[in-house]
Amino acid sequence: MVLVDRSGATGDRTWRDTASRHALLPLRVFLGVTFIYAGIDKLIDSNFLYGSGPGSLVQVMESVRDGSAFPAMVDLALRSPTRFGQAIAIGELVVGLGTLVGLLARLAAFGGVLISLSLWLTVSWQTEPYYYGNDLAYLMAWVPLVFAGAQVFSLDAAMKRRRARRGRQMFT
Repeated sequence: MVLVDRSGATGDRTWRDTASRHALLPLRVFLGVTFIYAGIDKLIDSNFLYGSGPGSLVQVMESVRDGSAFPAMVDLALRSPTRFGQAIAIGELVVGLGTLVGLLARLAAFGGVLISLSLWLTVSWQTEPYYYGNDLAYLMAWVPLVFAGAQVFSLDAAMKRRRARRGRQMFT
């Protein structure tokens, strides 16, 4: 199929088509790097995982409990804060890596939605006005990646091309 843009230029792909295919790449890189960093930061901060004073997960959870949308979710985290903190950190690492390299990108983005949603409903819920809380913005940023996946520069795209080549080879 030959595309024609308004300037009359023809070609298999116009710059607009190429730009559209790459439009979510900066978002993927930003979210991937940010979640990898957040996961590593939590795992190497012993005060966050094991402490109970300022900067610890316990202190954060106790300070937001009464103002969260789901205090029961905060109570659940407080039952085993170290395990909960480790789970969040590992989840952020897996989501970030999957997003950055584009492996199971839609599933990774859905994981990002779940992490951001849980943080918004607990930690950021009481932020006023609501748009000052960053977890809602992260939640919304993940949504396009859930729908679109990783179309370019991704392991998903490479595997899709490989499956397509194999399919053509089987029928030749």
